[in-house]
Amino acid sequence: MQNPVVNVMVKAARAAGSVLLRNMARLDSLNVVEKARQDYASEVDGLAEREIIRELKRAYPDYAILGEETGQTGKGRHTFVVDPLDGTSNYLRGIPHFCVSIALVDNGEPTDAVIYDPLRNELFCASRGSGAVLNDRRLRLNTQRELPGAVLVSGFPPRERKRLAPQLKAIEMLLAEAEDVRRSGSAALDLAWVAAGRCDGYFEAGVKPWDIAAGILLVREAGGRACDFRGRSEKMLFEGQVIAGPMKVVERVQKAVQESGWLASFAPPPLNPAGTPG
Repeated sequence: MQNPVVNVMVKAARAAGSVLLRNMARLDSLNVVEKARQDYASEVDGLAEREIIRELKRAYPDYAILGEETGQTGKGRHTFVVDPLDGTSNYLRGIPHFCVSIALVDNGEPTDAVIYDPLRNELFCASRGSGAVLNDRRLRLNTQRELPGAVLVSGFPPRERKRLAPQLKAIEMLLAEAEDVRRSGSAALDLAWVAAGRCDGYFEAGVKPWDIAAGILLVREAGGRACDFRGRSEKMLFEGQVIAGPMKVVERVQKAVQESGWLASFAPPPLNPAGTPG
């Protein structure tokens, strides 16, 4: 039996998915804005987010919401982190790879997750300590998978182009053993596919909390690991970096990130009161 909050999140995700599907027939006439350099949002993003917020607020009016389009509303220990359309660029181009992503975050850590792919009618769900499922089928990734022969997924967000050289160096190092490194255009769906075993690992910088909150819980509940480039798994949603997959793959990706100089291109974390990195 699903956690009651997951049932509400599923209802919200399906409502948003219906908005996305209804509007695919008029892609050429959608209003599109450039939020930042090569970072686009359409009117459909806003319509879908409103559907999600309405469903979530109806059931949990006291919970805060962090949405990609509307920002932060409310405060408190519990926050729904929402991406109404992860893969907007794909969607606007008619590329069939995008999703709705919703996570419930408790004190900075995701506890429940829903990722919905409306085109394939695939519903990925997870609750902390209860495992991950795809359309009621239990997900369990190959925990023994190693880098040789692995299919990895990454991304090249425009805001991270200043670090492109070390990123490409890391990819070059990984491709010495991995089968491939691919770029799909939807971080949330990439993570869901890692949890489902369709890909063997995902790594990217420049990600936002709504890109990864649901996906990292799915990977963890499917038996994998998710961390930032420094290997930290706790309170990583706002670090802007993610590596996810089976433990051995994550370790090798993290090593490449370090040895390529990609990690060094980021500012060191602030020191905590004890004088050590926080």
